Amino acid sequence: MKVGILGATGAVGQKFIRLLQGHPWFEIEALGASKRSAGKKYKDAANWIEDVVLPEQVKEMTVKNCEPSEFSEVDFVFSGLDSSVAGEIEKAFASAGIPVISNAKNYRQDPTVPLLIPEINPDHTELIKKQTFTKNGSGWIVTNPNCVAVPLAISLKPLYDAFGIEALILTTMQAISGAGYPGVASLDILGNVIPFISGEEPKVGPETRKLLSTLEGSTLAKPHFPVQASATRVPTINGHMISATVKLENPPSNFEELKAAYTNWRNPIADLDLPFSPKELYKLHEEEKYPQPRLHADAENGMQLHLGRLRKAEVFDVSFVAMAHNTIRGAAGGAILNAELLVKKGFLK
Repeated sequence: MKVGILGATGAVGQKFIRLLQGHPWFEIEALGASKRSAGKKYKDAANWIEDVVLPEQVKEMTVKNCEPSEFSEVDFVFSGLDSSVAGEIEKAFASAGIPVISNAKNYRQDPTVPLLIPEINPDHTELIKKQTFTKNGSGWIVTNPNCVAVPLAISLKPLYDAFGIEALILTTMQAISGAGYPGVASLDILGNVIPFISGEEPKVGPETRKLLSTLEGSTLAKPHFPVQASATRVPTINGHMISATVKLENPPSNFEELKAAYTNWRNPIADLDLPFSPKELYKLHEEEKYPQPRLHADAENGMQLHLGRLRKAEVFDVSFVAMAHNTIRGAAGGAILNAELLVKKGFLK
């Protein structure tokens, strides 16, 4: 399938380009960016920040304006656009009959737009059928969650299914790559921790609850548990870490039952053979000093959820530390996995 990338010169757009190299199903056909980049060769328009050489495939491609008329040859687009411009541009593409798989926040809470993690809520793809961007349903939008909501929802899913959730308190330790480029000033972050990230904390609760919602007919029945989140920026490069404490509706009687919630959990997309799907979604670390971003963020091509310090809590019922690669699992890689699921579900043809 021929794909376009919107916001191709930005940090997320560059990650899309890197991850799509050699993909067995998808081939980059068009790159879009702002008007100041349009008309230039990609090698001249982008300040390439990935730690691999700029792929030959895209180096000489001419950057286009982010307008549907310039992407008529693609089957769908990935959007790495900044939220300040994503809303109208993504709507224009969907209205032109070009499906959009977005990393931006603009449509995440739209009741007809799936907020999707394929292993957690694959049935939410049915919401696409309620969208009205085009009369024949050819244009639609699917989003992937915030880069913290991704590891949080994945880590909570087995607990939610087995025991139910009443309340949740968490602190995030978010890598600097999550701030994009140029990101956080070096004098602010080196040897330091910043205990606030603008706009992050309000996303965590609503997105996590939507991800764990039950599809009833054509609407979502959302859980109501409260979430108290504190978002911090730490001087790591990749890998967002979460320290969470959870109050359960029906707590397990012993630790083995708690652990079994993860080891017995069954991945609903395990048999679909999606190229970006990790062979093992959960890595439960027994060592008390694990997981660590530097050691584990890249495991399973950056698509694995790492869980450690799983233990009974003195306050509430259970505590754990979770970690996942923020720009892969929590951004571009997650969106690519969404696209793969949508191919298997017949929404992308």
